[in-house]
Amino acid sequence: MAPSERPGSSLTPLARLGFGDLQDAEKYLEELSVETGLTRDELLSDVAVAADPDGAISALVSIVRRDAAPVRALRQSAHGWRTLWALLGASTGFGEFYLRHPEEIGQIHTFGALPSSQGVLASMLESVAAKDGFAPDGSETSWVALRVRYRRILAQIAAYDLLSDSPINEVAAVSSRLADAAGAALEASLCVARTRISGGAAGAGLFPRADVAATQLSIIGMGKTGARELNYISDVDVIFVAGADAEAEESLGQSKIVDIATRLALQTMRGVSSIEIEPPLWEVDANLRPEGKQGALVRTLDSHLAYYDRWAKGWEFQALLKARPIAGDAELGAAYVDAVQPKIWTSAARENFVDNVQRMRERVTEHIPPEEVPLQIKLGPGGIRDIEFTVQLLQLVHGLSDERIRQRSTLDALDSLVAQGYIGRAEASTFSDHYRFLRLLEHRVQLRHLRRTHLMPEDRSDLRILARATKLAETGPKIWDQWERVKREVREIHVRLFYRPLLSAVASLPAEERVLSTDQARDRLAAIGFVDPAGALRHIAALTTGLSRKATIQRHLMPVMIRWFAHGVDPDYGLIAFRRLSERLGDTHWFLRMLRDSSGAAESLSYALSGSHYVGELMEWIPESAAWLDDPAALRPRTGTALQQEARAIQTRHTRIDDAMRAVRALRRRELLRTAMAGIGGDITIEEVAAALTTITDVTIQATLRAVRREVVPPEDDSLDFSIIAMGRFGGAELGFGSDADVMYVYRANDVSAERAHALSTKIVSELRKHSEDHRLPLDLDADLRPEGRNGPLVRSLDSYAEYYRRWSLSWEAQALLRARGVAGSVKLITAFMELADQVRYPAAVDPQSLREIKRIKARVENERLPQGVDPSRHLKLGPGTLSDVEWLCQIIQLEHGHDHPELRTTSTQATLEAASAAGLIPEIAAQRLGEAWRLSSRLRSANTLLSGQTSDVLPADRKRLDGIGRLLGYPPRSATSVEEDYLATARRSRRVFEKLFYG
Repeated sequence: MAPSERPGSSLTPLARLGFGDLQDAEKYLEELSVETGLTRDELLSDVAVAADPDGAISALVSIVRRDAAPVRALRQSAHGWRTLWALLGASTGFGEFYLRHPEEIGQIHTFGALPSSQGVLASMLESVAAKDGFAPDGSETSWVALRVRYRRILAQIAAYDLLSDSPINEVAAVSSRLADAAGAALEASLCVARTRISGGAAGAGLFPRADVAATQLSIIGMGKTGARELNYISDVDVIFVAGADAEAEESLGQSKIVDIATRLALQTMRGVSSIEIEPPLWEVDANLRPEGKQGALVRTLDSHLAYYDRWAKGWEFQALLKARPIAGDAELGAAYVDAVQPKIWTSAARENFVDNVQRMRERVTEHIPPEEVPLQIKLGPGGIRDIEFTVQLLQLVHGLSDERIRQRSTLDALDSLVAQGYIGRAEASTFSDHYRFLRLLEHRVQLRHLRRTHLMPEDRSDLRILARATKLAETGPKIWDQWERVKREVREIHVRLFYRPLLSAVASLPAEERVLSTDQARDRLAAIGFVDPAGALRHIAALTTGLSRKATIQRHLMPVMIRWFAHGVDPDYGLIAFRRLSERLGDTHWFLRMLRDSSGAAESLSYALSGSHYVGELMEWIPESAAWLDDPAALRPRTGTALQQEARAIQTRHTRIDDAMRAVRALRRRELLRTAMAGIGGDITIEEVAAALTTITDVTIQATLRAVRREVVPPEDDSLDFSIIAMGRFGGAELGFGSDADVMYVYRANDVSAERAHALSTKIVSELRKHSEDHRLPLDLDADLRPEGRNGPLVRSLDSYAEYYRRWSLSWEAQALLRARGVAGSVKLITAFMELADQVRYPAAVDPQSLREIKRIKARVENERLPQGVDPSRHLKLGPGTLSDVEWLCQIIQLEHGHDHPELRTTSTQATLEAASAAGLIPEIAAQRLGEAWRLSSRLRSANTLLSGQTSDVLPADRKRLDGIGRLLGYPPRSATSVEEDYLATARRSRRVFEKLFYG
């Protein structure tokens, strides 16, 4: 145990008060007691308010060694004594100040409330005895006086801040008063400057006093100074504007006015920034002026405006957002601000404005020294700049048409942005709280040594002092953990809001579209592609009318979404569908927030609704699906295992078949919608679409069969095996949107009598067809590919199938079995059926007559099965060179060679083409052309269904529908002719290959 920790030690109370170096503290207390005549208890009263008691007592000893009288006198004021401990404990800089000027300690007892703006200005002017804009003394003595007075005011502001019960809630008030103090210091320095240049001070020039008085110089505060959110020690960004009244301008000339104003500006800057007996206050930074460091320090108002009109870059207007007159000629300053306001709020309409602002923020981060990045409170990721850039970009973009969000202060701007619906309440609240937190940290690290810094301390002792000074945590590690959490949350919100596409979209809107006015909207809607502009106006009014937050946000979204709808295939339907979706979701908080804040969700929704009736109709009934647009992973088709688990859970949850099937239908609709949204968004390929649609259908049929069997088959007949065999494109796992599900039904009686087994199986089929019906999204279980086709029984036993295929099977029935795939029911029965099917579809030798019969049937299909009046070249399934040609050719190759080439034993058309090419059965170029035609026909067929919401196998001749199909396939707008020509050319090439290989 250390001596200082022994029970009864005189040093233990010091440790409890926060002292770390107990031996030095004890020594200093003895010295202070001797020098001031104060007892130990009197000295230590209120020491607990000191963030760093060791630093405070060391500074106090240094001051007393120089002059003990002010310290003894201050002890008579309890408030003054408490304030002294707080100042010295938070800032070595104040310790150095009072060491240089111990007489200033006598003012501490007067510190109480935050000084007023007027009081600060009056005090600063009094320090230089200014009268009528001139100080009586233009020497360096006045500069010293104003610097000492400024630091007295700074101490008064810091005392209020440090002794506050909740400093984080005083950040805005403290920052605004610091900005007022900076402006007042510049005003006092300007008074000295006028005297200096009219009195011939060294290096200041010599002008008649009347000429100096006639010259107007306005100092415009920029950045945090202009926004009244200044730090304790920060560069003060300014712009200087010169002028004079008409009479003075005529007598002096503009050149001389600018010359005088430039001398005034230089001397004003020196008054606060040059090296003198009293250290500089802070740097006056005029680099935000036109042309930066290379530009003239002072310009007239007209010169400023000419520059902004012709040469200014986007970042300069962002900087002007904070502009405010802080010193000098107030009328000239107000004229400057009024003149630049319109330029600020139209700057976001410049080309690439949003991208440039985003890139500028990234450059700020890139220029931070690597070792400082994890310590940066201001510039690093999750720091103050992330909040400020986000808020300013939102202001500049939406402020184009909304004057209510045009504030200088970050916190005021956040309040207005949330009030007008441009940012969510949760995000705004988090930003506001974290901005105060980060600014408080910044204030305290700067107060520590009264030096400009934005870095978190790493030393454990310094972190403990910071925690005590902020009153945000009890220990250093805890304040560090809070900061890390705040950075993460700020960065997450910054990235989500700062880079959201809606900003670029709003900024790029033509001026006439930023606000939808009834008088002009109808013509504008018609011009951008709405067929029924009057109807569109009614829908817009329904969405945007009212005082609710929902209506407010819709008003912000609507101009951009209208343009996105207009870029789609059917803007009228897109708007109607959006209105229906919005009404279904009501006041659901996540929906509008997602559209406003998400990375691309609003544009994706606009594209989906205006491009697909299929998607629009389903989204109306499944409105929660809109949330998938904000999560790319949610648009990926779900796995068969996941769907099976959900389907089995449905069966467990619901005992009644009607309830179970209602839930299964909902599952199917939801997953079809998910696949459609992913398909039209280009997130998945046609193969992935087919696989997903097949999996959904598999799971639906399996769940339906389980539910039906539970109802139909009693326990005593449970040995009955029943299975469903997928056929056609369903069997090949090549379904498209709107495809039928071709099936065959098979049973095996086992211990059940043959007659009862057949009756039960027939009942199962009947109930399957009944309960699989979905009037909203039909699922047609088509059994026409069964033996004997429509004339044969719907369901057969396995033995019946075997007998039929042995004795009476026709060539087309063997051909149909090439796509057979077991999907539901008894696995053993499926295995047995597939063994039977293999004997039929992969014979050791094919009868030439059977091949001729298949070719004859194909020719008859081409002539007889095409719908009347349909152009054969536009039929995507039966037309020349399309699906039917490719599939029949693959199937005849499989019949001929499947026995000798096991790789051909697949239900997939594409896999068959690849295997046939690899085996040398068809040329590689032939397989490529056939595959291209099959893929394109499949894509066009699905796109046709997605576009219209109705199943069709015919490529439309209507140019608008063709263009819509092309858009879904990734073609640019107005590509109807290209779609048509690409399809016809691909089909012609495929047909030539087919005829050569199929007919010989």
